[in-house]
Amino acid sequence: MGVWAATAVVTGEAISLGIFLTPAGMARSLGSPALLAAVWCGMAVLTLAGALCFTELAVRNPHDGGEYVYLRRGFGRRVAFLYGWMAAVVMYPGIAAALCVGAVPYIQALVSIPSSPAAALPAVILLSLGALNYFGTRLSRSFMTTLNWLKVPVLAALVAWAFFSSHATLANLAPLTVRRAGSDPLIDAIAGAAISAFFCFGGWWEAGKIAGQVRNPARTLPIAFAGGVLVVTAIYLLVSFAFVAVVPMDRIQTNTAFVAQFGQALFGSAGGRVLSACVVLCVLGGLMVLSMAVPRVTYALARGEADTDAPPTALSAFGRLHPRYQTPANAVLLQTGMALLVLTLGAFDRILAFIIFSAVVFLALTVATLFRVITPVRRWWFPLAPIVFIAGSGLLSVMLLMHNLWPSLLGAAIVLLGLAARWLLVREKSLTQAVATESP
Repeated sequence: MGVWAATAVVTGEAISLGIFLTPAGMARSLGSPALLAAVWCGMAVLTLAGALCFTELAVRNPHDGGEYVYLRRGFGRRVAFLYGWMAAVVMYPGIAAALCVGAVPYIQALVSIPSSPAAALPAVILLSLGALNYFGTRLSRSFMTTLNWLKVPVLAALVAWAFFSSHATLANLAPLTVRRAGSDPLIDAIAGAAISAFFCFGGWWEAGKIAGQVRNPARTLPIAFAGGVLVVTAIYLLVSFAFVAVVPMDRIQTNTAFVAQFGQALFGSAGGRVLSACVVLCVLGGLMVLSMAVPRVTYALARGEADTDAPPTALSAFGRLHPRYQTPANAVLLQTGMALLVLTLGAFDRILAFIIFSAVVFLALTVATLFRVITPVRRWWFPLAPIVFIAGSGLLSVMLLMHNLWPSLLGAAIVLLGLAARWLLVREKSLTQAVATESP
């Protein structure tokens, strides 16, 4: 991958369904355009600090696997295994399934599909993306890059049309600093908006997972991480203010109704179809990044846990590349299969709530590995950037516990089950070695 493809990974996962749904709730809760901009900018600073840290980690470890590789070198196999367990079995399959289900109503708005066949659409999307990544990185890379770079001009065109067509008016933004009637209490509003903003920015770190696929990592990855975050920040600020300039804050009721209001205001009766096309484009781009990046974590996990002198175990199958396509084919099958399994369980929102807290904790731990590297970091931003990111992640974790205590704790418990899974794998390896030793 070159600069364009690697940057598309950063922007593609961040710009997804969230940008169409969360700004409305954020604006209604905060009640002030100035506060809305402050939350977006605050999260952008936190994200940029994290991007600088992940750039250094990816350049030092230009291999597939991302956070798993960094955590393994910084904190050892056990912590890294827990992250790989969360990524492969819990977090990313849940996100992929939720995105597929969330895209279905928008696909139906574009194409008239009866309810029974529409119920199978999420599975069809997951299987199609799995096939793309199974049969070759080149094809999936080209498709992913095209989809994700289309998002930027499409969203920029929405903003431009909103202002140049006179549908947006700056009067709807005034007064900038005064909170509207009916806004939530300030602390609760800021906490809720910060969590929503994190959800929207989430995924910028995915480029590290495919560092082994990047040409000239020392040059490409810094541009991809920093450039991608800046592009996402600009898009989010512009789109959020365009939304509020078209639909005043006092008219915002629910997120889904807001999308319909915005589309109708800009494009009349065709507004629903136009906005639905934008949503489908953004969701498919994000799903492409997930389906490419996550199997690389499982692949790195399987290879990291393998012992070259020991017989293969159940985990070893995921550490092999396909002999013809040179893709982590078994890891792709696992990711697709787990996402299909989550589809049968339902309750996608609850599943996502369970894992977000653990995701924030692991991101902070990953950045903390910079303080444990053998060769000291000599960058202009060190140690300020990791301190800012770790402190910000700690504050965000507290906010998550305040708003979603039991889902957060349950998610952490599910992740900790990975310790039991690792114990079983280690025990299997020991038994296999013992049998091999006793065999004549």
